[in-house]
Order: sequence, then structure tokens, then C-alpha cells
Amino acid sequence: MVGIAGTAGCVVGPDYHSPRADVPAAWISPTADGVTDRAVTPESWWASFNDVELDSLIQRAARSNLDLRVAEARLRQARAVRAGSAADLGPEVDASGSALRQLQSHNQPFFGALPLPPNFPFEYNVYQVGFDASWEIDLFGGKHRALEAANAEWQGAIEARNDAMVSLLAEVARNYVELRGNQQRLGIAQRDLKIQQEATELNRARFQGGVATELDVTREAALLAAQQAAIPPLETSMRAAMYALAVLLAQPPGELVAELSRVESVPQPPPRVPIGLPSDLLRRRPDVRRAERQLAAETARIGVAKAEWFPKISLTGDAGIESVSLGNWFDPGSRFWSIGPSVQWNALDFGRVRAQVRAQTAVQEAALATYERTVLVSLQETENTIVAYAEEQNRHRALADEVANNRRSLDMADSLYAAGRVNFLDVLDVRRSLYQSDDLLAASDQAVSLDLIALYKALGGGWESLPQAQALATAAAP
Repeated sequence: MVGIAGTAGCVVGPDYHSPRADVPAAWISPTADGVTDRAVTPESWWASFNDVELDSLIQRAARSNLDLRVAEARLRQARAVRAGSAADLGPEVDASGSALRQLQSHNQPFFGALPLPPNFPFEYNVYQVGFDASWEIDLFGGKHRALEAANAEWQGAIEARNDAMVSLLAEVARNYVELRGNQQRLGIAQRDLKIQQEATELNRARFQGGVATELDVTREAALLAAQQAAIPPLETSMRAAMYALAVLLAQPPGELVAELSRVESVPQPPPRVPIGLPSDLLRRRPDVRRAERQLAAETARIGVAKAEWFPKISLTGDAGIESVSLGNWFDPGSRFWSIGPSVQWNALDFGRVRAQVRAQTAVQEAALATYERTVLVSLQETENTIVAYAEEQNRHRALADEVANNRRSLDMADSLYAAGRVNFLDVLDVRRSLYQSDDLLAASDQAVSLDLIALYKALGGGWESLPQAQALATAAAP
């Protein structure tokens, strides 16, 4: 038995080593004000927006989201498969028992050739209880490699669940910011609509008094119609965001309408945003971690395939008691047993196993390429979001200057028009510019926060701050 136990170290197939990923030492995209490469802390990134409603929505979504339930069910499935692979390393013991009434043929060859007494018991009872055991000795490590693959699959399922959490956090935050941004834009549109209605009525009165022309009235009416047309799309977008948030919380679409109808401002980004270094993505992004675990599983399966080249050695045995009478069932003479090794070797398979090894090696090479591509895509997504966040902040500052100048221009245009020094067309042009720049600035407020959410998602953050994710990470540690 010592010799048999020592063979556990004879494991065929390649040993897995984590691949080296070629990542740059620093980000190449220009960063926004406040963005730093300081290491990212595991705190909940959504808390940096300081919005109580957003915090509540995310906590509820983390408890009830249906996509997350699907990922957790698949995680339980992978855990069960892993447990089955671990159990496959041990012996298999079956217990059986029977009580039979049997009748032997009087004319069978054995009994028919012998002189038997008239009262020979051709009909009798048989009582039997026994145990059958078999243990395939993992001499070449095929079962150990199967367990290694199952363990990597289980860890990959944990990362798939964490990846679903990252997507969920970003979706909740994105829909919430879109809701608040559209509420702000709707407020601006309704304010401008009211001003435009007053201006239209004033110009009609001026036209009736002979001060303004009919062209002034029609131009003002056209601007009023344009303002009215801008409101329905905003109402539609607000409702869509409310419905999406409800579904993310596993609730009927209209469940959150009353809760979210109160107008609130767009959550503002924090003054400082630590994003860490490119190498941190390999540690933080669940999709990268999952691809690495899939590579580990496919590497282990090469050993599973190679183990089919070698003979399978098993220890088998059975023991029990058997008797035709309950009276002497437990007597020493009723006992039976057998034990011994068995060898099975597919000595001629016409290259079947060799082909399976080549096929699994190709699968492992594909998994390596998938991992390398996942790393590159993660870098690309993060670089894109870094530059988008920086440039949107630059755009926001320019739009804020545009709004301030347009307001001053409108004040001057109104004064000059009242003094009769400019025509009404000039006032309309300035007012239209102010309406557009006000809406663009509100949309930029929304876009800055959305770009930051996309950056947090690209960094793979958030999942590690939740208690259940921490417990899973601890359980999956090698």
C-alpha cells in the first residue's frame, strides 16, 4: 500500500503555470483632473457618488437580481461537479441483500447425471447479504487531473458570478444616472417652454398693437413648438430607466415609479478617482480571472486525455454471508469473500487516444489565446473609458462657459430689443442658442457620471466589496 500511495505523484500531462501577460507599466490615455494611478481600494465605488438612493438600489439589486441568481446556480452546479470529481478518487462500495425462493430444474445436465435421493431439495430459500468494493488506483494521475480541471471550473464559475455582479452594479448606476439626468433636462425644457409661451403671447400682443411683425409671431410659435417636441422623448427615457431599474431588482416594471419620480440631481463624481495600474486589471477584472481559470482547466484535461494511454489498475473485492437457512445464516461456514487486483489496458485503439490528446491540446491553445485576448480587451476598454472621462470633463467646462456667455448675450439682446436697437430675429437666435447650450450642459453632467461608471466597470471594481463575494474568494483560494 505504501508503494501504491507513492504513485500519486506520477501524474501525466503538463503542470499548469499562470501565463505571463504583457501589460504596460502605465496608462497611455490622457487622464482627467483628479484621476490618479494610486492603487484602487476595495470600497464600494458607487458610494463615492454620495447618493443614498443609488446605494439602496444597488444593495437591493445585489440581493435579488435574476441574472445573478442564474450565475449563482451555475456556481452551485460547478461546486457539485467538483465534489463528484473529488469523490471519484476514493473507493466505491456497494451493499446488497436478497432473500430468494429458488427452484432448480430436475433435468439440468449436472443434476440429471447424478443419482439423487427421492427427497433431494430442488426447491429452497437463499439468503444473502454482502458488500462489493472496487478502487481504481490513480496510478498515472488521470483522476487527479480531472479533479484539477473541476476545481478550476469551479473557481471560474465564481469569477463568472463576480463578472455578473460587475455588470449589474454598472447597469443599476447607469440607469439611475440616466434617470436623474433626464429629469434635469426635462426641468430645463419645461422652464424654457414656460418662458417661450410667455414670449409667444407677448409677441402676439405686440403684433396686435402694431409693434411686431407677423414674421416675429410665426418664428416665436415655431420655437415654442420645438420646445414642446423636446419634452416627450425625455419623458419616455425617464420611464424606460425606471422600468429597467425595477427589472434589475427582480420587480415588475412599474414598481419603482412612485419611489423614483421625485426629481433629484445627477450624482456627481468624486474629486479623486484612483484607477491603479494596468497590471491591477489581471487581479481585479473577473472576466480576466475567469479566462485564466478556464486555461487552467483545459491544461489539466490534457493530462486526463493522456492518462488513457496507460493501463487502469483496480482493486476489487466482495464479502458477505449466504445460506439456504436463516438458522445457520451467521455461522462461519456461511461467509464468503474474494479480493484481488485487475488490469485493463486498451492496447490497440488505432490512434484514438492520440487524437484526443491532440484535440485537447488545441482546446488548451485556444483557451490561452482567449485569455490573452481578454487581457488586451480589458486594457482597451479601460483606456477608452479613461480618455472618454477626461474629454467629457473638458467638454463640460467648455459648455459651462458657453451657457454663461449665452446668458449674458440674452440679457443684452433683450435690453437692446426693448430699446429698439436690434430686431426680434437677433433675440430669437440668442435665445435658441441658450436653450441648446443649457440642454447640452445638462446632458454633459449626465455624460460625465456615465463615463465614470463605465470606467469603474472597465476596472472591474465593486464585486470584492460585497460580503458574499469575499466569502467566495476565500473558499476558492488554492
